[in-house]
Amino acid sequence: MQAFADVLPAKAIQTDAADLAPHLTDWRRSKTGVAACLLLPDSVEQVQAIVRVAQREGIVLVPQGGNTGLVGGSVPEPASARPVALLSTRRLARIRSIDSAGLCLVAEAGVILTQVHEAAAGVGCAFPLSLGSKGSATIGGLVSTNAGGVQVLRHGSMRALVLGLQAVLPDGSLLDQLTPLRKDNSGYDIKQLLIGGEGTLGIVTAVALRLVPAPPKTSVAWAGVADLDVALALLARVRSGLGETVESFEVIDEDALGMLLQHIAGSRAPLAGRHSYHVLVEAAVADDALAEILSDAINAGEVADASLAASLSQAADFWKLRESIAEAERLDGGSVKNDISVAVADVPRFHREAITMLAQDYPGTRPLAFGHLGDGNLHFNIRPPLGCDAKSWMASEGESARRALHDVIAAFHGSISAEHGIGTLKAAELARLADPGKLAAMRAIKAALDPNGIMNPHKIFG
Repeated sequence: MQAFADVLPAKAIQTDAADLAPHLTDWRRSKTGVAACLLLPDSVEQVQAIVRVAQREGIVLVPQGGNTGLVGGSVPEPASARPVALLSTRRLARIRSIDSAGLCLVAEAGVILTQVHEAAAGVGCAFPLSLGSKGSATIGGLVSTNAGGVQVLRHGSMRALVLGLQAVLPDGSLLDQLTPLRKDNSGYDIKQLLIGGEGTLGIVTAVALRLVPAPPKTSVAWAGVADLDVALALLARVRSGLGETVESFEVIDEDALGMLLQHIAGSRAPLAGRHSYHVLVEAAVADDALAEILSDAINAGEVADASLAASLSQAADFWKLRESIAEAERLDGGSVKNDISVAVADVPRFHREAITMLAQDYPGTRPLAFGHLGDGNLHFNIRPPLGCDAKSWMASEGESARRALHDVIAAFHGSISAEHGIGTLKAAELARLADPGKLAAMRAIKAALDPNGIMNPHKIFG
C-alpha cells in the first residue's frame, strides 16, 4: 500500500500482522477477513486524502470504529479481488465543543460513547443513548449503524439524536452538515443517508449530537411477570401513569437470567423465586411514583414481585445484568442471533408463533428472548439443542432456522434488523424479503455515490 505513504505519516500506516489481527475479526468471532494495511488518520484532511488515493488506485476501504458491530459490517471480507485497506477512526477522537444552552455536543467519529456520556454530564446534560458496548463503541460506528439501545422508547435511535454530520464521500469530497440546525428544510437531508449506511456511502468524521437536560431524579425497578401479555399490560400501566418520563422498558426471559447467573461473576437475581419473564424499567421520576405504579400492578395481579433500586449502585447492578446478556450467551456456547422488530402490540403473538414454529421444525432448540419491549424490538436468539455440538449445529441448521424465523417476522410485517444493521450476515435475507422498490432505490443511491464500489463493498447488498 505504498500509495498511502505519499499522503500519510508512517505512524498512520500499519502493515504488521499482529497489529492488524484485532481489527480483522468481528466481536462475535464469527467472521475473519483479510486486509493489506490498517490506516489511522487523525484529521478530516487525511481521511479525504486516503479516499482519493483509494479511488485512484481501486483500493477497497473498510471503515471501522470500535469493531463492536454484530453483523459482520465492520471487518473486511475473507477474500477480495481488489486490494483492501482498513480505515480506523480511533484517532479522530476529539470532542470539539459542548453547548449546554443549545443542548448539543460535537464529537469526532472515534470518540467512545462513554466519553460522550461523561462530557455531557459535566455540563449538567445527558446523551440519551446507551448500550452494553458503551465502553468501546465509537460515535462514528453508532451513527453508521443507526444504533438503538435501551432508551429508544423515549428518545429514539441514533437517527433521532443526530443534529448535524460531517463525512467524506466516496469521491473524496466533504459533506459538511455539521451545523446543529433544529430546522432545515432545504432539500434532501443527505446526512440521513449516512446514518445507518454502514460505511457504504461515505466515512463519518464528526457528528453534532442532541443532548437533553440531565433528569433531576431517576427511578429503576425490576419486576417479575408471568408472560409477555402481562408485560405489555404493565408497559401500558407505566406509560399511563408516568407518561413521557419512561425511558426504558426491557424484558428478559427466565432462561436468559439463569444464563447470566451461571456465567457472569458476581451476578445476583434481583427477585426471589422463578418468574417466566423479568421487566427492567427506568423512568425520570422520583422513586415513590414508580413504586406506587408497581404496587398497583401487584394488587392487580400483573406483577408477581418487584424490587425498586434503593441506590445508584443497585440500579447499576440491575442494568449490568441486562447489558451482560450477550457476553453470557457467548460464554454459554453461542446461538443463532436475531435482532428483530414487530409492532409493539404484536410482540406476544409473534413470540408464541415463533416458539411454536421452532418446536415443530427444529425440535430441541432453546429460544432466548430479551430486549426492548417498549419499542417492539426483541433479540430472539436460537440456541442449539442440549447435548449436540453447538458449532456443528449452527453450521448445518442455524441459517435454515434463521430463515424460518424471518418468515414468521415477514408474516407480521416486521423487520429482520431492528438495530444491529445488515452487514454481511443478513444481506441475502434482505434481498429475499425487503420491498423491491426500497432495494432498487438503495442500489441506485449506492451506484450514484460510489460507482466504483470502494466503500465497504458486500455490506448490506451482499
